[in-house]
This record gives sequence, structure tokens and C-alpha cells, in this order.
Amino acid sequence: MQRKALSPTVAELLAAARRVVMQTDATAIVMLAEFPYDFEEIRKKLKRVRLLVASSKPDVQRAATADDIALVPLLSASETRQVQLSQALLEAIADDLLQPGDTIVALYSGYERDRIDSISVINLADHLTRLTSRDLQRLETKVPLETLRSVVDLAVEIGREGREGKPVGTMFVVGNHRKVLPLSHEAVHDNFRGYPQRERQIRSPRVRESIKEIAQLDGAFIISAEGIVQSAGRILNAPASGLSLTKGLGARHWAAAAISKNTGAIAIAVSESTGTVRIFRDGTVVLRIEPMDRAMAWYDIETEPPTPGD
Repeated sequence: MQRKALSPTVAELLAAARRVVMQTDATAIVMLAEFPYDFEEIRKKLKRVRLLVASSKPDVQRAATADDIALVPLLSASETRQVQLSQALLEAIADDLLQPGDTIVALYSGYERDRIDSISVINLADHLTRLTSRDLQRLETKVPLETLRSVVDLAVEIGREGREGKPVGTMFVVGNHRKVLPLSHEAVHDNFRGYPQRERQIRSPRVRESIKEIAQLDGAFIISAEGIVQSAGRILNAPASGLSLTKGLGARHWAAAAISKNTGAIAIAVSESTGTVRIFRDGTVVLRIEPMDRAMAWYDIETEPPTPGD
């Protein structure tokens, strides 16, 4: 397997990332890699600092595995760097490679796809709340983790980007759709009605773009455990008795809590005011994801300028 040589710039960034780890008492360096580097060489440069490699590229995954480096497989290379980083953190926690209270240093290509040029320091305590690996694994028993991650990634995109420059709030209900649908009614015309299943798959880029557009309207998206959009624009009618939520959460979050408690489905609510994504299971919030641009903590680091060239 041909490995990509480390440029002087990447070598300097690795050295800077190691110093950041020492300064912040971070748990590990998470590297979003586009190329199969000599990861054993990188590990030696980092000395005693843990390295996690996250990538959707098969050759990168093979290289990391061959070098016995902790690997976080990503689902898609087409997502933005922020979405990829969010996905990498979720999957690393699910695989017990990271814990919710950790601080990590991320290395990634922030501006150009073919070169690593950016360092971020992320405190997972600010990014995630009330999440453990066991919680995430229990969620997988109700909804396949691949489906859940696809919906969560889409919810995070909507929370962060909105639509046409305007903030958007919406809700997804995933799993147990046969119980969910009777506890809801149509608020607006259902844009997904009548289409075959293959054209309602949540992983389809075309479906995801349609959802982003429709999310500007009232109502929830009902999605099966297999990732098929069953309905859109639904108003939820589940009773909210016996629920207790944090003060300040509005009707959308109460509806999400109620539907998850009454049906066993997973509800994902996107706050219009903050972009925060909350995942509800059995009437309670089990995961909160802040928009990545707010969750990232940036530090000024004193380093020597990197050697020109790449």
C-alpha cells in the first residue's frame, strides 16, 4: 500500500497538536484523514499522545488498521468537515474510544480537501450531555445505529445551517412508525405520500435536500427504523402527562418527549432559536448536540511558523 509522505506543514501541525494536548490536558488527537499516511510514524512523533484516525476512505482505513491505530469509520466523504467531525465524535463514544467528558484536539482539512491545515480543541462536555456509550448502544436496540446517525446528522445540519439564511426548527420521530402515526395528524400536505420506498430513503441526498426544504413548515417527519420517510408535516397528539423537562423548552420538545414516552420511538428535536439538537428516549433527553461552530473551543497557540511547501 502506497503511503502519503508527511509534508513539513503537516509535521509542524502534528507537533503543534501535541503541544496543545499538553496545554489542555486533552485525551487524544482525532485526525480526519483523506490519505493513507504512515500512521505509525505519526504515532512516534506524537510520543505518548493517543491518536484516533477518522475517515470514510477504504485505503485510509486499511492503513490505520495495519498500523494498529484506533479507527473511527465515517459514513460519507461528501459531508462538511463539521458534520464529519460531529459524526466521528459520536462514533468514537459509541465504540468506547472516547468518553463524554473528554477534551480532544482535532486535526483536519479545513480549507482544502488535499491537505491538513486546521487544529481545533473540542470539549465534549460542552458538545454532549448525559450521553454514555451504554446509552447509545441501548438506542441501537430500538433503532439501527446507521439510521439514527443518518437522521441525527441531518438534524445537526438543519440546526446549524437553517435554510436560506433563516433559522429552522423541526422534529424527527424514528422507529415504531405504526404506533406513531395514529398519535399524529396531518398539518400540511404530505410531500412524501405516494412515492416508492426507494425514493423515500433518508440516506438519499435528494431526500435529505427535500427534508431541509420541507422543514421550514410545521410538523414532524415520521421515519421507520429502516430509514424510510413514512410521512412529513405531522402534528403529534401523544399525551404529555407525567413528563418533566428543563425549564425553557417549548412545545416542540414537549411533543418530542411525549411521543417517545408513549410509543418507544426515538424523537429528535431541532431548536429554532439555538440550533441545538436534542434526542429523546422514553420521555427524557439522552443526548444534546450544540451547533458545531458554537461547540468548538478555539485557543491561541504559540508555535513556530511551518516550513513553506506541501
